[in-house]
Amino acid sequence: MELMEKRRKHFAALRAQEKRNRPPTKAQKRTQMSTYLKHMGGYTYKQLKGKSFDEIQKLFDKEMKRVNTFVAMGSEVQESKEKGSEETAKSSRKKMLGRKRAGKEQQQESSKKQKVEKEKESDKVEEVDEAELKKLLVIKKDEDIAIDAIPLATKLPVIIDYKLLKEGVMIHYQLIRADGSSKRYSSMIRMLQGIDREDLEALWRIVKAKYGDTRPENEFERVLWGDLKVMFEPDKKSNVWRMLQGYRVTTWKLIDSSGVHFVRFDNLHVFMLVERRYPLTPITITNMLNKKLQTDH
Repeated sequence: MELMEKRRKHFAALRAQEKRNRPPTKAQKRTQMSTYLKHMGGYTYKQLKGKSFDEIQKLFDKEMKRVNTFVAMGSEVQESKEKGSEETAKSSRKKMLGRKRAGKEQQQESSKKQKVEKEKESDKVEEVDEAELKKLLVIKKDEDIAIDAIPLATKLPVIIDYKLLKEGVMIHYQLIRADGSSKRYSSMIRMLQGIDREDLEALWRIVKAKYGDTRPENEFERVLWGDLKVMFEPDKKSNVWRMLQGYRVTTWKLIDSSGVHFVRFDNLHVFMLVERRYPLTPITITNMLNKKLQTDH
């Protein structure tokens, strides 16, 4: 048994050594070179993702050449380079000083010429008759001048009313603005994506003035009233927040235009304003974080 155990370990060691000495495959070699370039060459994953094996090989060879030709500070080669660079710097300084002197003299001469030319031009301008200038000028009073202002951004008129239109099993939200224009949305999410926070607050004021805290009898009116009430006036005692922890989070999305979080669960959903705190349980928050937030940008 001892002999068999030694024999098994011996052959296992031979197999491991053979595996270590085996040359890497092309894919393994590419992975090793990419890892080196990311850590030592400063390349990113996106820069190396679309490149072929030969292109990766060229970048790797270039980086290795730079590393192998590195000269440490204080070495003899570095000191000789520094001495040569000092001598060349001194000679270049002398040449630069000579060029600067010549350039200054040329600038002085050119500035003198420019002054003389400007004086001549100013004398010519003064000789122009004032009567001729008046003929060319048309003076208007401020009150006669009309300024056409072009707005840089146009804000849509405020929302003054809404309608819920049923088409088959689908419900459409129609928002009516002060200028008589209106637009339909096939869902609450579509509507929140097409309006801003000011429009959302105007819609809540209209719904609240219509129903207050009284729950609407109409099913679709009740859905809109409930979504807006939970969003703007969250009640800690409401059963909505207790029910959430019993369901799995399927979607957590940020609607940036109106500043609203949309969280969908297995059998229900909830809308929340980004700057307001809501009575979420630790279980619900954990499920949301595990699902991760979806954003447009």
